[in-house]
Amino acid sequence: MTDAPRYVHHPSPVGDLLLVACADGLRAIGFPDPGRGLEVEPGWIEDRVALAHVSAQLDAYFAGRRRGFDLTLSPRGTPFQRLVWDALRDVPYGTTTTYGALARRIGRPKASRAVGLANGHNPLPIVVPCHRVIGADGSLTGFGGGLAAKRLLLDLERDSPQLSLL
Repeated sequence: MTDAPRYVHHPSPVGDLLLVACADGLRAIGFPDPGRGLEVEPGWIEDRVALAHVSAQLDAYFAGRRRGFDLTLSPRGTPFQRLVWDALRDVPYGTTTTYGALARRIGRPKASRAVGLANGHNPLPIVVPCHRVIGADGSLTGFGGGLAAKRLLLDLERDSPQLSLL
């Protein structure tokens, strides 16, 4: 793969996702939100083949046949954001956590607001499961794909048969 990002629009139950990869791995997943979300940039190359493995894993996840992802990830963010995103990957399939619990998990117990901001800037939703973070009172909180998409993802995970982590 050359240095130019590769992309594909991938249909899913939460809308057409924009998948973006570079030579060093999957860079971003964008929800359909014209003007507000991730958009194709000049110089990007549409390449379904380069992202076929990502599409296949997402399809298996949405079909209830995959609980985890085996992808090389290359998100761009601050060291703190990356710390939060790494911790998100440890939240088990079918479970939820809170911003406060996530802050404690990374050793920053008073940083729940900062954790929330980092969670909101997660460039790899679904694969880095920011949808598993809810409010301390159990309420659904903001999600880049919208609360309906968050509910769909949580319901999918709750209702899926218990598979071994792939």
